[in-house]
Amino acid sequence: MSSPAIAAVTAAGIAHDVVRHGPVSSVAEAAAVHQVEVRDLVKTLVVRRAASDYLFVLVPGDRVISWPKLRALLGVNRLSMPDAATAKDVTGYERGTITPFGASTAWPVIADERTRGRFVALGAGERGVALRVGADAAVEALRGTFADVTDEA
Repeated sequence: MSSPAIAAVTAAGIAHDVVRHGPVSSVAEAAAVHQVEVRDLVKTLVVRRAASDYLFVLVPGDRVISWPKLRALLGVNRLSMPDAATAKDVTGYERGTITPFGASTAWPVIADERTRGRFVALGAGERGVALRVGADAAVEALRGTFADVTDEA
């Protein structure tokens, strides 16, 4: 069975692996299951810029979003994260499964520059499933950009 995310990454022609797994209890365990370093376990965060205006931020597993850096990059004074119900409404995915691939709206994508040149694991739109992809190919297919938007966790 193919999720919208798997279908989208396949349609984009991006080389990828689909990893299906059971529950994990830590970031380190998740990275091991996906056969990547913790920094290559990438979280897709939904950020609200304004009413009905969102973007996806791809954050390495060992880092956190830097709100000052992201605000400066976007030229805004205020950003927020939507609640779980709103995130699902604007992406089509539940938190913990969110990915830009196959989302209900193709919001802009900003990937932290530390993912550039890496092979990363992203959510695949359903629990216990991930996509392993080259970050450069994924960001290019998503028409995203790389920028310094995180700090150490």
